[in-house]
Amino acid sequence: MSERESYVPSHPGLFQVNFKPGDYGSVLIACKGFEAGEVIAHLAGLTKAPRSYATMQCGRGPDDHVLLNSDLLYVNHSCDPNIAFDLSSPDQSKWRAYALKRIAIGEPLTFFYPSTEWLMDQPFDCTCGAPSCLRRIGGAAILSEEELLSRGAVNSWISDAIQQRDIASS
Repeated sequence: MSERESYVPSHPGLFQVNFKPGDYGSVLIACKGFEAGEVIAHLAGLTKAPRSYATMQCGRGPDDHVLLNSDLLYVNHSCDPNIAFDLSSPDQSKWRAYALKRIAIGEPLTFFYPSTEWLMDQPFDCTCGAPSCLRRIGGAAILSEEELLSRGAVNSWISDAIQQRDIASS
């Protein structure tokens, strides 16, 4: 059974996966509009997992990675993202995804991967097409503080690690 055939939406009425052939081509589309700052989903049903292309980093430790186990797995990267994941609270029930800007019905959902990832498990050449595109995405560790903060939102452990790195290198 194909991924498309076995797909069961985790957030019906909010998002829909647009499956495309090939690796990493599927996208998550908004089924309703969202305003800037609006919570689009609370992150529930997460499971701890070893770092991989399918996990999201949730802290500074080497084992601080989770599987989203939902439609949100299909949120792709953009250097000009329209959503952010906030996993900064020690209370996991407060982890959420929220809109960075107004999102229209039918618009693909994107986030800036280095906002949660210190080092990417699989760095890649970016094709987002944004004027501010970084061209290569490898994680926050290889970016300047300005490159990170100009994207709209960065999780606290990434901000802390950047400051520590910059202090150590000066």
